[in-house]
Amino acid sequence: MADPRFFERAGPFTLGELAARCGAKLADSAQAERVVSDVAPLDQAGPEQLAFLDNPKYADSFAATRAGACILHEKHASLAPAGVVLLLSPKPYHCYARAAQAFYPLPRPAAGIHSSAIIDPAARLGAGIAVAPGVVIEPGAEIGQGSVIGAGSVVGRNVVLGAECRVGANVTLTHCLIGDRVTLHPGVRIGQDGFGFAPDPTGHVKVPQLGRVVVGDDCEIGANSTIDRGAGPDTVIGPGCWIDNLVQIGHNVTLGRGCIIVAQAGIAGSTQLGDFVVLAAQSGIAGHLKIGTGARIGAKSGVMTDIPAGDSYFGIPATKVKEYFRQVAILRRLAQKKGGQNE
Repeated sequence: MADPRFFERAGPFTLGELAARCGAKLADSAQAERVVSDVAPLDQAGPEQLAFLDNPKYADSFAATRAGACILHEKHASLAPAGVVLLLSPKPYHCYARAAQAFYPLPRPAAGIHSSAIIDPAARLGAGIAVAPGVVIEPGAEIGQGSVIGAGSVVGRNVVLGAECRVGANVTLTHCLIGDRVTLHPGVRIGQDGFGFAPDPTGHVKVPQLGRVVVGDDCEIGANSTIDRGAGPDTVIGPGCWIDNLVQIGHNVTLGRGCIIVAQAGIAGSTQLGDFVVLAAQSGIAGHLKIGTGARIGAKSGVMTDIPAGDSYFGIPATKVKEYFRQVAILRRLAQKKGGQNE
């Protein structure tokens, strides 16, 4: 169960309410008024709690669960132990997320500006915003209605932050336009100088970075991630992108809609990602490349060439997944053969 010191629980809810909220269908409509008080994992849930099954690896835990109700795909319904009410969904994890949000909605600080915040008179503040201690908002900045700014954050000169945004502690925003409903976790840095310079043995010469960062609506950017402003064109993060912790995005990079960038990935300058690209953890993308819509890059991969739309690549240098594992199999056979000859 979630620790009540940190998470405030709502509810209880009837199974009918939860089914409607998350788009599930009750296998037994007579159970619509049954009440559950919380969500819990399969192996910890009790009769008044809701669990879910998405990965068939957990079928044994499902068979032994004491949960009062469970969200799952119809194809797994035959595995259900007696007494468990089933909420059927083609997307169980998605459905569970909606149910869990019902029990644990994001807390919202009370609107108001802390006395220690430093806000320039030329800043424009929307209605209902919450500004925590030590925040600095510089001249010309615009804060949309209902946005929340965490302790110690800095909103730079002429920055635009949209409505209903959540900015964590110690975030720095400069040279950027941020859309609506964007979440920036603690330590995010957006709009700092891109890494642009003319190399010279007598001393490198800085190239002024004259672009911005433009972040679309409904994005989430994880803790301590950094997004450099463009050198002339803008750095653009498309709507609905989710960026994990410790990600570095270089100047002039463009992300399409709904991209997922996982922890410690890095994208070098001027690379373009299409819509719904996935970069797994610690992958690195060289500069001036094009990664096609729907492409998937495996963890720790090094991408040095353009990637076609819809393809999956893995390894260093990154190659198509099937080709990569074919190469691994050949190398393994060669190593085994060589080892046999040396015996």
